[in-house]
Amino acid sequence: MQLHGIHHVTAVTAKASLNLDFYTRVLGLRLVKKSVNQDDVSAYHLFYADKLGSPGTDMTFFDWPMTAANRRGTDSISNTLFRVNGTEALEFWRARFDEQGVKHQGIGSFAGHSAIHFEDPEGQQLTLVDDEGAPIEGELWEAAGIPLEYAIRGFYGVMLSVPQLEPIAQLFTLLLGFEEMARVPSTDGSQKEVVVFGMDGGGPGKEVFVVEERGVMPARLGHGGVHHVAFRLKDDAEQQAWLTRLAQVGVRTSGQVDRYYFKSVYFRISNGILFELATDGPGFATDESLETLGERLALPPFLEPQRAQIEAGLKPLDTAHISR
Repeated sequence: MQLHGIHHVTAVTAKASLNLDFYTRVLGLRLVKKSVNQDDVSAYHLFYADKLGSPGTDMTFFDWPMTAANRRGTDSISNTLFRVNGTEALEFWRARFDEQGVKHQGIGSFAGHSAIHFEDPEGQQLTLVDDEGAPIEGELWEAAGIPLEYAIRGFYGVMLSVPQLEPIAQLFTLLLGFEEMARVPSTDGSQKEVVVFGMDGGGPGKEVFVVEERGVMPARLGHGGVHHVAFRLKDDAEQQAWLTRLAQVGVRTSGQVDRYYFKSVYFRISNGILFELATDGPGFATDESLETLGERLALPPFLEPQRAQIEAGLKPLDTAHISR
């Protein structure tokens, strides 16, 4: 049994319009779905991805305006890594970040690759990593004046901070089918070691980086933090097999949850880290045409009867700058 890479990463914002501006205008991602949190319909759920809304490119946000700022710490998903192609692309982004006033650390390295560490307006830790031209799925979105050759190409991976490495390493390798690919020095100036775990052969889009941080306060989720990371499954049959596997070893899960655009299974690997296993389909074009993705408030069928009430409870988003 095998997971096939990162499906999506879901984080928290307290400023939906600012978030929308940054991820579409500054980073050049496409708003492919404007919906609501299906478990809290008072909150937007915004999805940014490539042109097609392909699995493996999808950064999503819950809009929770009343949340405090994320407190960084261990037992958390501490960094989301995107991929770009080549040192020229990194040079482009360094200049763009300077121009746009984005906090960043310049071009450095991460796990043996050239990279730029930066933050979004709410302090979420992000990284661009040179994928050295590795193949991509999907189709790049040409927007915001960003040349296609420099565009973000989906996820490279995510980083976890954990208070103890060994239990997580065993869970990854013995239960979830990850392979330990490498151990590399951290690039943050500390003496920490980063352990690279790969899915389905590893490489861009199929890696999780884990750093052990003993004696560090646990993170407290808020705006600028990551809520969960989802991993790819091909279809419902694979998901049912994983549900059986997890149940056999006593892992408590949500069971299958139909999110309409994909089906999900949620479980915690620790108090602070939530994983999801999500199917690749049906996809975001289920209820909208490819050309009009993200233009209207999309609701799954079971919420459609509440549309008027839901729309009345949402603050309009400033979408004037979005390229179509």
